[in-house]
Amino acid sequence: MRKPKLYLDTSVISHLSQPDAPEKMADTLQLWEDIKAGMYEVYVSSTTLDEIDQCKPEKLQILYEYLSQIEYKMITGTEEISTIAHKIIELGILRPKSIDDCMHIASAVVASCDYIASWNFKHLVNVKTVNGVRAITNLHGYRSIDIVPPNMLLHTDDEESED
Repeated sequence: MRKPKLYLDTSVISHLSQPDAPEKMADTLQLWEDIKAGMYEVYVSSTTLDEIDQCKPEKLQILYEYLSQIEYKMITGTEEISTIAHKIIELGILRPKSIDDCMHIASAVVASCDYIASWNFKHLVNVKTVNGVRAITNLHGYRSIDIVPPNMLLHTDDEESED
């Protein structure tokens, strides 16, 4: 069986070390264990790493240590990704100031990911964005993608016992 393809946006990686948000951090760390156990084929983009690089040096070192624990595929910007990102803005799904969020979505769409994991409820994990992205993927022949918070992707002991 094929592993689900999972795109990680910056908010997920950032919450690996986010003591001021203990519940999100705990869920993110649990997802990280699932990733390390090989339950997902993981993707990150150059946009993700560019945003991580803006962290303070102490946090930056911690996040790169976490990234070194997993295998992931890097998505670099292409004209196709840029076109989709700008289509998201053109259709009014997100505003021009949210171009990085559009690049996250477009990167995951072009890589044919099954999921985008994000803690960004303002721009990514909301009905308007999810429905808008679904429309774009349908209209332009891309695979449908789900945009979800990390806690929706966690594997539980109950799931393992059913197999």
